[in-house]
Amino acid sequence: MTEVVATNQTILVVGGGISGMTAALEAAECGKDVILIEKNPSLGGRVAQLYKYFPKMCYPTCGMEINLRRIKANRRLRVITLAEVAGVTGEAGNYTVNLTIAPRYVNENCTACGACGQAVETAFADEYNYGLKQRKGAYLPYAMAYPQRYVLDPRIVGTPEAEKAKAACQYHAIDLNMMAEKVQLTVGAIIWATGWQPFDANKIQPYAYDRNPNVITSVEFERMMEPFGPTGGKILRPSDQKEAKNIAFIQCAGSRDRNYLKHCSRMCCTATLKQTTYVREKYGDAGKSSVYYIDIRAIDRFEDLYQKVKKDPNVTFIKSKVASVTLEKGTGNPVLNGVNTEGYHRYSNPHDLVVLAIGMQPSVDFAKLGIPLTLNESGFIEADPKNGGMFAAGTAADAMDVNRAVQHATASALRAIQVINKVAGVVEA
Repeated sequence: MTEVVATNQTILVVGGGISGMTAALEAAECGKDVILIEKNPSLGGRVAQLYKYFPKMCYPTCGMEINLRRIKANRRLRVITLAEVAGVTGEAGNYTVNLTIAPRYVNENCTACGACGQAVETAFADEYNYGLKQRKGAYLPYAMAYPQRYVLDPRIVGTPEAEKAKAACQYHAIDLNMMAEKVQLTVGAIIWATGWQPFDANKIQPYAYDRNPNVITSVEFERMMEPFGPTGGKILRPSDQKEAKNIAFIQCAGSRDRNYLKHCSRMCCTATLKQTTYVREKYGDAGKSSVYYIDIRAIDRFEDLYQKVKKDPNVTFIKSKVASVTLEKGTGNPVLNGVNTEGYHRYSNPHDLVVLAIGMQPSVDFAKLGIPLTLNESGFIEADPKNGGMFAAGTAADAMDVNRAVQHATASALRAIQVINKVAGVVEA
């Protein structure tokens, strides 16, 4: 049974990605009691699935390791995974939150030895790798997962596979009797750091994502580059596993379009600029990148990255909204069709692989949850006094890059602290 002690002096942070971890840590390190919940089996969110950050091209594992070390060291911060909010009532300084906690089927005896995973044969699509590979029914979500404990897929519970996992564990960590729990909390403030999800590329019919395996999304390309990822760090065509060296990037795939997402996702242009450097990193002068764009929105310090990529002779910028992607018979190459608006030349350009710079949208539909928050037309949480003691952090508030999400989460932590201080009668200077 999960025991959670919380009062109106507690801040609840919903979502364990980079924004949620940042907000929770900033509040806890200011001396506030914080509960951080995450619906997945481990913390990390979308950032944990990146190969590199832009613009410095550093690896997310460094920042993740530092944050996880801070979480482990802070006694004021409690982490609950596999937990989701079922309902919220009350007002600033006194919220009642109902949580549903799904069973992990693995207790704290787990040493992450991996014996259960070796014993189980059934496999499922690997969510961490966007379905580009499979993972076992007993698995560690990813190498740096926190908590560092395995989890059993509920689809094998009640089958001989679960019994195999239990028999293989010498630490008695497999508990097949775990049940879903309902927990009620009293908290003073809530930070929604529920993150974002990629727009469903299947809906963009002209780009043939659902019909041509050699059309992938930018988030899938990111996992493909990871040395321990689904392709071992190789850029391989899903259709035939051949190396792709002539790669097209289609901008605004699902963004700035009345048929899909009206808003600009603000990070797609820079993500593509970053990914062209992956192609050079992998192939040198043998790799070719073509960027099909409406306009490049690389603002502030990202302008330097844009200028650097523009100088690369192996990167071609084509000002055009691609009309369609068709299949070249015989080769399996995706062919991009459209008009280059600089000169109005029609083109039908074959490439080895197409990467869709996919749009960003909220991962939670707060309107359907019935939680009293002010939302904009895209479903992001607006900064509104009517929200009371509830605040958005990072991409729950708007589409943004990692750097801005961290800054935004820090500001949200400060706002939540002010609510808690007011309840406690703390006089602020």
